[in-house]
Amino acid sequence: MSDGFFYSYHLGWSRPDAESLLGDLEAAGVRPDHPITRRITLICPGAEMSGTQSWVTREQLVLLAGLQRLDQVDFLLWLRSGAEVPARIRRNEDGTVTLHFALGGLSRAEEERVVRAIREAIGRASLLCVGFVVDREGASAATDWRGFIVRGAVYFDCWPDTLAVRPEVATVQPQLGGVNSFEQSPWVVYGSDVPNR
Repeated sequence: MSDGFFYSYHLGWSRPDAESLLGDLEAAGVRPDHPITRRITLICPGAEMSGTQSWVTREQLVLLAGLQRLDQVDFLLWLRSGAEVPARIRRNEDGTVTLHFALGGLSRAEEERVVRAIREAIGRASLLCVGFVVDREGASAATDWRGFIVRGAVYFDCWPDTLAVRPEVATVQPQLGGVNSFEQSPWVVYGSDVPNR
């Protein structure tokens, strides 16, 4: 168990993006509805991923997750085993959108399944995904990852497991110089996912 996370950053976000994201996650077995009750749980409000829970329909979740009426929505995703994955979609003050998935409470196998599903879904959900970071232990949680990935303007003290940025950020960030990477359009990917050559 860990305080791991998966963050992705998007320059734009809409209801179709939310629909695509949820559809791709569902196809990979990471569902918004509980495996037994079939309820979709919205968590509101609060700075932390805890708070009053309410149940919504899938259509309501898509509308809310599209950020048409709110700047932030927190909800739960579920695996068939009953393990939960707290998720947050938030519009930031600079207009970018952050998708946050908490990986704590998952077994290693569940964590890998969730990370793979999210990674595949985010690129299809939004053509404006400018990068992502995966830290399975949460050691780099204090880093301003939005500042690094979106603007290339900050530094980090602790390497995450996987970091994907646009090529223009990769070229101006001295911390990424000389580090093994590979291109996975539209990103340059660093970390444990880089194949051994």
